[in-house]
Amino acid sequence: MTNFNIVPDRRNASNSIKWAWYPKDVLPMWVADMDFLTPKPILSALHKAVDHGVLGYEMPMQPLKETVAARMDNLYSWKVKPEMVIAVTGIVSGLSVAARMACTPKRGVLVQTPVYNEFHEVKNNIGIPQLNAPFIKHVNGNIISYEIDWDIFEKQIKKAGMFLLCNPHNPLGIIFSRKELLKMAELCIKNNVLIVSDEIHSELLLDNNKFTPMAKLSAEIAKHTITLVSPSKTFNIAGLFCGFAIITDKDLRERYEKELNHLRLHVGSLGLIAAQTAFSGKCDGWLKEMNRYLTGNRDFIVDYVTEYMPDVRLTVPDATYLGWLDFTQTGIDGSPFEFFLKNAKVAASEGKIFGKEGEGHIRLNFGTSRKLLEQGLEQMRKALKSI
Repeated sequence: MTNFNIVPDRRNASNSIKWAWYPKDVLPMWVADMDFLTPKPILSALHKAVDHGVLGYEMPMQPLKETVAARMDNLYSWKVKPEMVIAVTGIVSGLSVAARMACTPKRGVLVQTPVYNEFHEVKNNIGIPQLNAPFIKHVNGNIISYEIDWDIFEKQIKKAGMFLLCNPHNPLGIIFSRKELLKMAELCIKNNVLIVSDEIHSELLLDNNKFTPMAKLSAEIAKHTITLVSPSKTFNIAGLFCGFAIITDKDLRERYEKELNHLRLHVGSLGLIAAQTAFSGKCDGWLKEMNRYLTGNRDFIVDYVTEYMPDVRLTVPDATYLGWLDFTQTGIDGSPFEFFLKNAKVAASEGKIFGKEGEGHIRLNFGTSRKLLEQGLEQMRKALKSI
């Protein structure tokens, strides 16, 4: 059993972006990595590699590709051949590589807003238009939820070269249904639009929810899809920069690899070693315990906000360790991110970086101990009370 109530000192014992970005009196609940110790099997594999004493060039070999393919089969009964697996330096670089091959100044990238801030950087990195398909927001008491606006989606997809799907969704925590995935895929294929599915949070499932990869739905959909996965968020090894593009279509895969090689994006050896262990199944007991703990943290936030901050609205995410909080009905003048940074000494993520629909919102990382989570919420509650 792992005690997730105990978290290591990350401020003084590491170069953590999360803990070093803001002054020492600020509690960081922003960038998406967790405060939990990486699972012991991964740490042991890394220790073994370092103790070997030689850290030369390495490359993703057949056993690693077989491990990734086997994990897709074990989790989803998705039959992936090892040659369909390509190592990338992470999801962000992986989706930018796809945009370079699929988009043009006339055929841009479609995203569903509010969405992961790095999706918004693709247009700048590649020099292409961004097309937005905002979700429809629903309010039920203090709980907010979102659904796809199909009219806008269908209109915007006609102008796109690539559709960036975030599933499970960051920051909204949505796991899209089979029906929704099929309809999005149908519209993409009809308009000859490449689907790039960011599934980095697909194993961070709350309430024992189930997940199905977009490309698993049919051979035809897989032919038009690049799936991006990584152990980085799930097993808290984001700093090792290793992910995978799974591309079943041979022609699409060769084009992707060609673009990847142009950019010389090579994964470091320790990232490859960690990924091999993470996806081998040796850490699945730890993952099950952690998802249970994260579900408890999610429920704690919902209950706390409902009772002590009744004017605040929030999502009830089905996946991820990210909460989405709406402060538009409170008395905060301006950005709630800036308000809480100044008045509560809590650093969340500014809602506006996820799209204009995020104005008046924050994203809160609850991948931490219950004690630190309660401390952050308590400081925010007191700040709100002072208005």
